[in-house]
Amino acid sequence: MFDVSDTAYDNFMGRYSIRLAPLFADFAGVRAGQRVLDVGAGTGALSTELERLGAEVAAADPSPPFVAALERRLPGIEVRAAPAEELPWPDESFDAALAQLVLTFMSDAPAGVAEMRRVVRPGGVVAACMWDRQGMDMLAAVQRTQQALNATSQTEARTKYRSRDEIEGLFTGAEFTDVRTELLEVENEYAAFDDLWATIVDGAGPAGAWAKSLDDEQRAEARTEFRRQVGEPSGAFTLHGRAWATRATRA
Repeated sequence: MFDVSDTAYDNFMGRYSIRLAPLFADFAGVRAGQRVLDVGAGTGALSTELERLGAEVAAADPSPPFVAALERRLPGIEVRAAPAEELPWPDESFDAALAQLVLTFMSDAPAGVAEMRRVVRPGGVVAACMWDRQGMDMLAAVQRTQQALNATSQTEARTKYRSRDEIEGLFTGAEFTDVRTELLEVENEYAAFDDLWATIVDGAGPAGAWAKSLDDEQRAEARTEFRRQVGEPSGAFTLHGRAWATRATRA
């Protein structure tokens, strides 16, 4: 799903994540001078915002194309090729660890959050956010399209950690205190429907993997249905993205 170019990811999701990053960093309480880890950093939307805020930034991502993009785009930060479940830093190395739009794609989200907690000092912040299942217009339209076409492979409807309860459930227990959750909202404008459809068929994420799995006839049918699901726009249009964000203090 993420063995794609950084450009393909940026066109598909980066245009949302770059708008989400300032809201998420503010929600997490990031301040200048803090040492902050960006877990599942992707192509660097959150890391860029953290660096802009004056934090000392480190970033981890398991995708080689994304690691290369991070090193090229943000030469002033520390970048490691690693999954959330195996962060290559010692205990209590950071003031905060943040994961933006990553929980769904961790192979073991509870273990990933536990690792984030491990590398944060006592009193530090662990925070994560993920698109709400129905509140992210683009992905909700993909899900409705898949349902209309009776898709049987991996679909948006089968992804996890896209509700408040699912995300908050990762921060229970005595290991965390002061758990807070908010709904963060951004929007993105497309010049035309084909601008949106091109980002889907580029192949990033579960939606792109699904689109690439279709033959030409199936893809044409999916395009027609997807256009219907986003309201059959005839010109420029705007979609919204709503993400649940949870932050907690390490006890």
